[in-house]
Amino acid sequence: MATDHIRYDTLIENALRTVVHQAMSKVVQTGLPDEHHFYISFLTHFPGVDIPDYLREKYPEEMTIVLQHQFFGLTITDDTFSVLLSFNNVRERLTIPFTAVTTFADPSVNFALQFQNIPLSEDDETPSDSNSEDDSPAGSAETKRGEVISLDKFRKK
Repeated sequence: MATDHIRYDTLIENALRTVVHQAMSKVVQTGLPDEHHFYISFLTHFPGVDIPDYLREKYPEEMTIVLQHQFFGLTITDDTFSVLLSFNNVRERLTIPFTAVTTFADPSVNFALQFQNIPLSEDDETPSDSNSEDDSPAGSAETKRGEVISLDKFRKK
């Protein structure tokens, strides 16, 4: 089999992360419409993730946040999003690169994306332990590459 010099896996990851960026940008502009809400899982030790130390200790691999009723100050840049969330009645700012996101879901419309956290270029590094067992609420998944994923299971019927 020939080597994939075009890196289709990277092109697909980038395109799907653009969906997350655009969805969150709409929320910044107009708020969350109707019953929409987001579950966002991310790697807590990914380069550029800025969260309080006690959260990183509590979630050493992956953390899931929910943007629904009580989130504040959502801001979006080209590469990151930042949001204020309440933990034990204390507001904390979390800044997360889009490349750290492992899962993005909007259960109100049965939509979800799962990312493989593959390097975005030959120079980028995927954080170690990306193949380790996942203790997130969403369950465990092995890293796979080159697999065709059907979106039909996420569509409303």
